[in-house]
Parts: sequence; C-alpha cells; structure tokens
Amino acid sequence: MIGKETTGSRRRAGAAVPRARRRLRAALSAATTALLTAGVLAALPQGAAHAAGTLGDAAAEKGRYFGAAVSAGHLGEAQYVATLNREFSSVTAENEMKWDALEPSRGSFNFGRADQIFDHAKSQGMDVRGHTLVWHSQLPNWVSQLGASDLRTAMNDHITQVMTHYRGEIHSWDVVNEAFQDGGSGARRSSPFQDRLGDGFIEEAFRTARAADPNAKLCYNDYNTDGVNAKSNAVYSMVRDFKARGVPIDCVGFQSHFNPNSPVPSDYQANLQRFADLGVDVQITELDIEGSGQAQAADYGNVVRACLAVSRCTGITVWGIPDKYSWRSSGTPLLFDDNYNKKPAYDAVLSALGGTSGGDPGDPGDPGDPGDPDAACTAAYTTAEQWNGGYNGRVTITAGSAPIAGWSVTLTLGSSQQVVSVWNGSPSHNGNVMTVRSTWNGSLAAGASTSFGFTVNGSSASPPQIGACTAS
Repeated sequence: MIGKETTGSRRRAGAAVPRARRRLRAALSAATTALLTAGVLAALPQGAAHAAGTLGDAAAEKGRYFGAAVSAGHLGEAQYVATLNREFSSVTAENEMKWDALEPSRGSFNFGRADQIFDHAKSQGMDVRGHTLVWHSQLPNWVSQLGASDLRTAMNDHITQVMTHYRGEIHSWDVVNEAFQDGGSGARRSSPFQDRLGDGFIEEAFRTARAADPNAKLCYNDYNTDGVNAKSNAVYSMVRDFKARGVPIDCVGFQSHFNPNSPVPSDYQANLQRFADLGVDVQITELDIEGSGQAQAADYGNVVRACLAVSRCTGITVWGIPDKYSWRSSGTPLLFDDNYNKKPAYDAVLSALGGTSGGDPGDPGDPGDPGDPDAACTAAYTTAEQWNGGYNGRVTITAGSAPIAGWSVTLTLGSSQQVVSVWNGSPSHNGNVMTVRSTWNGSLAAGASTSFGFTVNGSSASPPQIGACTAS
C-alpha cells in the first residue's frame, strides 16, 4: 500500500534562477571532473584558472558540491536566505524529510515543509540530498508498535512513497542511517527494524529504494566512522558484501561531527579512500567542528583537502549555516558566526577549495554580495601601545583595485584576553573571536585606507590573529 499525500502536489519546476552562474554549477562540476580525468587541467598555464569566490562555486570547479543542512523555519530570515543562496550548491533538509515529519500517521503523508526546502533549493539552481528514509530515531510512535510483517510493509511503502514523490530530482538519498552500534563490537544497533526484521532489513531497504528511483545515488550514512575503527570496519564489511552480491549501494556518508574530544582522525583520508576503493562514492554529509579561530580553521581545511584527495569524494555538506542554529551551538562549530560573518574556518575552506574571497563576489545588486566583482580589501595589524596586562591594537583596512562600500575583519584573541573597547568599528563577539564591521568609515575609494582600534586587557599581551578582510 502506498499512502495518500495530504498536501498539494509538489511544484516540479522552481522559479527562475536569479544568477546565471548558478545554472552552470552542475555543468561546471561535470565538465571539471571530465577534464581532471583527461588530464587537461594539468596542462593549462599556471594561473589560467578562475578563482571562485563562494563555497559552492569553488567546489564546482573541483568537480564537487558544497551543501548545507537547511531548516524550513529559517527560510523567512533574510540573512539566512542570502547566505544560503550565495554560498551553497546543495541542500539537505535538517529534519523535514525524516519519517516523523513526512508520515506522522500510517499512510498519511505531509510533504509541505520538505517541499518548501526543495522548492527553494531548485529555484536557486541547487541540488538536494535526501535525508533520511530508514532510521531508528525520529520515528512516529505507530512504527514502533508494528509487528514484523506490518513493519516490513510500512518500511517499504515509506521508502517508495517518499522517493516516488521526488523521483529524478534528488541526487543522493541516505537510505539507511546509523544502523551500527558505537564502541568496539561492530554490532548492529537495536531498533524496531533490526530487532524485528533482522540483518536483512538494510539490503531490503536499498533494493526497494532502487526500484523507487533508479537514478538516485543510494547511500548508507553514519557517525563515528570517520577513521578506521570497529564501527567503520563493520560498515566496510557490509558495503563490500553488498557490492560483491549486487545489492544496489552507490555511496557511503561520513557525518564528520568533530570536537576536541573527538578530533579529525589522522587516517580520515585513508578511510575515505578504502571505501571509495570498493567502488562507491563517499560524501561528507553532516560536517561541523567545534572550536574557534585558527585551530578550527585548520581542521576544516584538512577535511576539505582529504575529500579533494579522494577522487570519489563527491561533495561536502555542513550541518547548518550560522552557529546560532547549530544543534550544538555552544561549540560554535560552523563557518558563519551568529551574525553571518565569515569565520576563519570559512576562509580556510574556501582556500582549500582553491577559491578566494575576491575571486567571484557576485553580481551587482544581489543580496549579501559585494556590488563590484573586483571589490576586495586587506587588513594589517599593529600594536599601538602596550602595558603590563593589556594593549591597544590598530587594524588598517585598505581597499583593493575597486571602491568598496563596507568591510569586516575577524580577530581571534588569546583565551585570557578581553576586549574592553572598540572605536571606528562595530564589534560582535563569539567566544574569543571578535568580528569588527565598518560603521561610518566603510566607503573607501580604490587603494584608500581607514582603521579601527581596540583595547585589550588580560594576563597576556600577545597580538591577535587577524583573519581575511571581507569587502562589501
């Protein structure tokens, strides 16, 4: 049985894409991959390639996508939407495509909020990842109350109904999510599916998914599998078995949630590569890294470089846009601070992708984009005065070869330091990271300079680390 849909039919065609370059992303990605395979790019003169200025565009030039998890509840927020539209080329629904959201009662489907995300993504020329079809969490109560026969029918009907709704329009689906235990056992996780249907439920889910949408990439997705360990070995054995027996599996998702107690493993790239060697794509599906400043930036850069080093790593998704909406916001794990300012981690990711903040700022008049494609600025720090337990710092902002209308600079201070005053700039704070934006002194002619200053108290007078200057 396939249940009826309780909301109106999903719009198949999105609105016109506001920027031509978004319509070219998919073609650029495919063309770049083909050129890399043929060795053509290696033969180009050094410096001939164009340096993209956003995450999505820079990733496309490397033959990858760069996506974000999106919540329908934030699509009414102008800064959220402007940042999403400018920076990302793929979207994952944070919660809106999970079982409890789509099928709260058996056979009655509600695609309204999921379609809101899907339609917005398509209107911007973005791809969409599907997340997730079969998962032990966020299940409606009725699923857990079913016996084995009914549960098998309900699982297959849910997969078929959801994938048919989006058939041909979602590039990858997390068919089964988090089916293995943590720890050293490598065993399957207890869940209604595992406990009542046994080990075969994963294979059955993938076969049902292939029948529902033959063109979608079918992925297994999990966390704490980023390095070689008992859990990742168990997933590896399953994927190897599936490939040997012709079970349809196309990709493996590595969630990649990191923090100081669970850092990026030293064998991260090697682990991605061993899965790719089985003949599946690998995707980084839920990336976030707790921390701040240059340490966080270095970790983000290492993750991106690991993906780029594995030819079958097809894309990266960060699990959210600004820190304030992260599921672990206190750890400030994302690329944008609470005010949507680019953090040092953003600069590290863009640089690792081969982009530059001055490379492709956007078209004049686009919300959130600089108005001039050549707009750029630099930031230089000097210590003006210093005393026992504090100092005055000064940052000089210089416009590049075109006028700018505004600027922002991120500074990372020592953990024992506290900013007590700022002048000639508007500060915002996120832990020991301070972002200063222009006030009256934002408009600069080409090559012109201005400055802002600040006073720091603390047990250390070490100078801050200065991030890149961002022009607007």
